[in-house]
Amino acid sequence: MSGITTHVLDLMHGQPAENVTIELYFSESSPSNWQLLQKAVTNSDGRLDAPLLAAENTKMGNYEIVFHIGDYFRNKSIELPEPPFLDQVPVRFGLSSPASHYHVPLLVSPWGYQVYRGS
Repeated sequence: MSGITTHVLDLMHGQPAENVTIELYFSESSPSNWQLLQKAVTNSDGRLDAPLLAAENTKMGNYEIVFHIGDYFRNKSIELPEPPFLDQVPVRFGLSSPASHYHVPLLVSPWGYQVYRGS
């Protein structure tokens, strides 16, 4: 498999994070010139029903995934300060091998997150 995929795990509740809005942006060279490529929402397993970006559409360059975490926790009736500590979590990464699979999972709570290149 190749392309870009993701999933979100809610560490506060110990479960997949359903209904998280995710946006994928691309910039070939200049980090100030981001293009929105895709917008999606996680399913009941905290994953997307399709890759965030299919293999045939990947190319070398800089990518950013924005996870709308503040909205997710508000919808779970979690009392958050205003503004919340984490609202939108941006994850920027470089894609140097378009033929490879890039899986970018997010583990999150209202107070912290971890991200890594998964498999």
